[in-house]
Amino acid sequence: MPEWKSICHIDDIPRLGSRVVRPKNGGSGEPGTGGDNADRGEGGEGGDIALFRTSSDEVFALRDRCPHKGGPLSQGMVHGNQVTCPLHGWKLRLDSGEAVAPDQGCARRYPVRIESGTVFLEI
Repeated sequence: MPEWKSICHIDDIPRLGSRVVRPKNGGSGEPGTGGDNADRGEGGEGGDIALFRTSSDEVFALRDRCPHKGGPLSQGMVHGNQVTCPLHGWKLRLDSGEAVAPDQGCARRYPVRIESGTVFLEI
């Protein structure tokens, strides 16, 4: 059963940037975190999770894998409420994980909440 896990402070995610979370035990238990040089291997059942922060301090979480060719979304550019995959330029909506037309596909989305500056992720 999913539960809310404390991940980091919102200031640990750069504005218009991302941070990688590596779930342990197939997505259950305490999450680990990866920095810019984190191992890119699969982090359990769902793989790594990318936390994105917009310029208006909204935080979103998607599986860190583009549905097109598997590129690391955490290395893409955040603009508005979208991220552009660094491999082939696919744009995905941060609020839903859906690819922007004409592309089709979806990255798994994870619920996020912020309390007193702490980011919680439901995993």
